[in-house]
Amino acid sequence: MNKALLLGLSLLALGATAGAQNVTIKINGYAGQDPAIVSDLINRFVKPQVAKDGITVTYEPLQGDYNQQLTNLLSAGNAGDVFYLPGETVQPFVATGRILPLNGLVDSKAFLSNLNKTFTVGGKLYGIAKDFNTLSLVYNKDLFDEAKVAYPNANDTWTTLATKLRSVRKALGNDYYGACFVPDYARMGAFALANGWQPFDAQGRTNVQDPKFKAAFDWYTGLAKDKTVVQPSDLSTDWGGGCFGKGNTAIAIEGNWITGFLRDNAPNLNYGTAPLPKATSGKRGNFLYTVGWAINARTKNKAAAVKVLNALTSAQAQQYILERGLAIPSRTALQTNAFFKKTTPEAQNASVVFRGASDGNVVTYTAGRYNLGEWTRPINEALASVLSGKSTSAAALQKAQADLNTLQKR
Repeated sequence: MNKALLLGLSLLALGATAGAQNVTIKINGYAGQDPAIVSDLINRFVKPQVAKDGITVTYEPLQGDYNQQLTNLLSAGNAGDVFYLPGETVQPFVATGRILPLNGLVDSKAFLSNLNKTFTVGGKLYGIAKDFNTLSLVYNKDLFDEAKVAYPNANDTWTTLATKLRSVRKALGNDYYGACFVPDYARMGAFALANGWQPFDAQGRTNVQDPKFKAAFDWYTGLAKDKTVVQPSDLSTDWGGGCFGKGNTAIAIEGNWITGFLRDNAPNLNYGTAPLPKATSGKRGNFLYTVGWAINARTKNKAAAVKVLNALTSAQAQQYILERGLAIPSRTALQTNAFFKKTTPEAQNASVVFRGASDGNVVTYTAGRYNLGEWTRPINEALASVLSGKSTSAAALQKAQADLNTLQKR
């Protein structure tokens, strides 16, 4: 090979190196159960796709309170280039000016319109939903069979479901319960929505003394009076899925995330899935839980960050998420996926969770312009006080309303 040819090849190699971006994009996300799956997703579908452009990807989950940690990092200028933007806190984060509008940068047409709406503020899109969840009712088939009680089904109302749960407990004895109900608006609120209650009026105010809310509150907490339901702490766990996985409760009210938990922690549990029961209105209610991928407005590598975001939300990445039992894909094309037609418990749960997004009164789980923790705290405290028998429903809701009124005057 002559010297001129060698020189030419060397110059081409140098040109290719100079043309590559050679940048590092940092991703922030949740801790907990997410890191193992998200790390695998990044290794499988993101790194190979962006490496050709000279982009290196690092993933740093945020421990503790994610919203607070992200707020601190954004303020200090240390947040990732790409990060989770929870659907419930879109407005407060957008108000900081630290989230990059994606209009003209990312094609959002491939994603479900109701999810795009969640991440749109003032006509600008600030996040692409990576996936979503709604609530469903999972039930332990073996416990219902042993108690000779019919499984929960799509025709159940609050009344018929309560009867079934009481019947299971009566048949099986004191070591078994209908459910573990958490003192949390994120579960109880779905029943208030079914009853026609709206979290905010036209002025952005919340009324938990509305009869529609109170009826749902009383049904949810009333099941604790005869210990048909208990709190997770009574069974040495911290969530309803934990109780269900132990085999001590007939049902759990959770999202698609429970299937992965059960696969890993209770692989022999024989379960099925039904929609949430109907209120006296004849309708169901549900929350749309979603998290989007957003880009730091102060990133120094906007083009590279966009490429990483597109890889994170690719059809291949979402197919992987669906099959791992973490959430439901947000791409419109994947909603007819063959996975939903399988007869496995995981696939059947995913199908019910998907249909929950359009069945009845469904709203995005959010506190609007308020801090989520501050807004839900009065409701959660009211639930806790009544579920534990320390307060009456009327007194608890009166105090919750007073606390909300104080918050809303700020």
